[in-house]
Amino acid sequence: MPEHRQQRVDLACAFRWAARLGMHESIANHFSVAVSDDGTKFLINPRGKHFSRIKSSDLLFVDANDARTIDRPDAPDITAWALHSEIHKRHPYARCIMHVHSKYATVLACLQDPVLPPLDQNCMRFFERVVIDTGFDGMGLGDEAQRVSQALDGKPVMLMGQHGVLVASATVAQAFDDLYYFERACETYVTAQMTGKPLRIASVRVAQKTARQWMEDYAGFADQHLAELKAILDEEGSSYAR
Repeated sequence: MPEHRQQRVDLACAFRWAARLGMHESIANHFSVAVSDDGTKFLINPRGKHFSRIKSSDLLFVDANDARTIDRPDAPDITAWALHSEIHKRHPYARCIMHVHSKYATVLACLQDPVLPPLDQNCMRFFERVVIDTGFDGMGLGDEAQRVSQALDGKPVMLMGQHGVLVASATVAQAFDDLYYFERACETYVTAQMTGKPLRIASVRVAQKTARQWMEDYAGFADQHLAELKAILDEEGSSYAR
């Protein structure tokens, strides 16, 4: 097994579950996890590999400071390389980055007003914790990757206008938990909008209190979530950890 086994296994599990939950898109989208102190060396999924088939040993070890990476025979997707390299270099807190075009987050990203209101406790989890990027200027290459990296601004979630969602966190477990709950929150909001009925929006006080409770009173929740997902895959005899 290559180096960084635990990060590889955790990230492979996240890929498998993202596919199982329908948050992937074809052979596109990308997750990465930093494995060096400065964050510039990281693991990322290989180009063209479906999330549902990714194994821990498939993950590429790359260096954000090595421009030759994109010329490797097994180079990562060019958009993934540009975007994740810029974010890992600029934001030390972004140890794990997950980017998908999940259904409900992408719907929200396409609205004229893409703000997620504090509608239920899942929505409140992200109150004042989401960067809304409305400057979409094409695929995430070159200048666009730099622009997105600058816009992230220390928040755990970026809603990428007309594009999708990006989550940046300290661990694979936390990033996947945020990704999962953000998509659930967007699903609740979009579905509620579809009823045509007035929405019951929480006050700023209640929304801030609930967001704080999520962060302070549920320490370890994300780790438990990922551990259960790995246990399910293990019981099924999945190849994800190989």
